[in-house]
Formats: sequence, structure tokens, C-alpha cells
Amino acid sequence: MVSTAEKPTMLYDYYGFPPEAYEFQYRAPGSPALAERALGLLAAAGIPAAADASRGFDHGTFVPLMLAFPDATIPVVQMSLHKSMDPRLHLSVGAALAPLRDEGVLIVSSGMSFHNMGVFQSNGFGMGASSRNYKPSEDFDSWLQQAVTGSVGARRSELLAAWSKAPGARECHPREEHLIPLMVAAGAAGADAGRTDYSDWFIGTKVSGFMFGG
Repeated sequence: MVSTAEKPTMLYDYYGFPPEAYEFQYRAPGSPALAERALGLLAAAGIPAAADASRGFDHGTFVPLMLAFPDATIPVVQMSLHKSMDPRLHLSVGAALAPLRDEGVLIVSSGMSFHNMGVFQSNGFGMGASSRNYKPSEDFDSWLQQAVTGSVGARRSELLAAWSKAPGARECHPREEHLIPLMVAAGAAGADAGRTDYSDWFIGTKVSGFMFGG
């Protein structure tokens, strides 16, 4: 689904948080024209996609953008993952959308290189001394950094498509919805090199972020 709303609303797609977490507002405009351009590129690549004029900004969109672009003046088009979580499909989605990079569009893939809530919980969500370094996250992060930054193009895509075979993969991603957005960014990057722009320990787990081009 590709969001086509001119004035997207907010979608608080989480539960169990303090009331303040449901008061966030991010009033960036949408861009129906850009959404139609994206839909056209996907159609040209033979990738089915549909317009959605009703879905608001979910936390995968508004949380990072509130930090990166707090003025909320840049038009935002939100796109969903496919329910299959097929890495090759999402690499192809990125490749189809690659022309947007030459049209002044920033492709942001929001997720997390580690996401296992059970581990976060066992580490006390970072509160107090219970947090400890989780070795599988270090192993997977090392593999992921090498895959993203040590190769380009088809070779990088092949490595990422086989992510579930990497050391610690399923311990880090019991379900992969937080990793698959990376496939879109890598697919859009093509032959451009990737680089690590963030790497640190978070609630006892190793996490990293990546950039392509620029």
C-alpha cells in the first residue's frame, strides 16, 4: 500500500504506553503526486501495489521523522511492507523505486537491525543493572555490517536475501518486519556503496544503521 493522503492523520499502532505516547503529532503533508509516481514505477516493474488515502502515519514513520525533520515541512509518502516479508520482493521494490533518488526523493527505510522483545524484556528494558550484552546480536550485527558495506549491487542483494542464514539471525529477528525495510533501501541503492552511520549497544544488544549514496 502507498499512502496518497494530502493531510495524513496519526496512527498510534502500539499499546501499553503512557498517555503522552498517544499525543504525538507529526503534521507533515502528504504528496499524492509522488505517491502516484511511486505506484507507476512499481507497476512498470510488475509489482502490484494499491493506493491508500486513509492510513495515517504509524510509529515507524512519525517517530524517526520527528527526530530527523522536526519542522514537518517535507512531504511524506508512506509505503507498507508486503505481508510475505520476502526479502527478494522488497529488494525488487527498492530497485523499482530507485529513479526517485534522482528526482530529489529521500528513501527512508525505518526499522531496526535487532528486534526481539523477549531479549529487551529479559534485559529489563535498559532499566538498572540487568542489561547485558547479547552475543547473538553482536554476531548478527557483524555479519550485517559486512553484507551492507562490503559489497554492492547483485552481490549485496544475494547476501541480504539470505539474511536468515546469518549467525544469530533468528535470535535477533524472530519475525523480520523490522529488518525487511533495509531490503528496500539496499535495492534502491543499486551499485552505490553502503556505510554504517550508527552503531552502538541498546538495551544490551548491538544495533546499527546504514546509509547509501550521498
